[in-house]
Amino acid sequence: MFKLIACWSPPRPADVAAFEKHYREVHAPLATRVPHLQRIVLTRTDLGLEGGAPAFHRVAEMFFESPEALAQSAHSAAWAAMRADAGQMIERFGVSLQVAMGHEESPKPDPR
Repeated sequence: MFKLIACWSPPRPADVAAFEKHYREVHAPLATRVPHLQRIVLTRTDLGLEGGAPAFHRVAEMFFESPEALAQSAHSAAWAAMRADAGQMIERFGVSLQVAMGHEESPKPDPR
């Protein structure tokens, strides 16, 4: 499984509610329309390690069958709409977006 991970920085405190509303009602639905998407997981972080501030406000994981499937998606109108909306969110809410891609690994937990 090949995965794209998008990490959003926190919006300004006064903009959290508006950011969340836009993310849930506009941005997430745009992401779900991307072709070849097999699964999407959206996380809003609350805590960082050992009670510290979280490193990111939102994390999105988009799963594809392969890097080629993601590459095909990146040429679609749905992808363009999602990217354009991300740019608008960056401007409107003063957030940043970091993105990385890679293959998912799922080792079994060691019960020892």
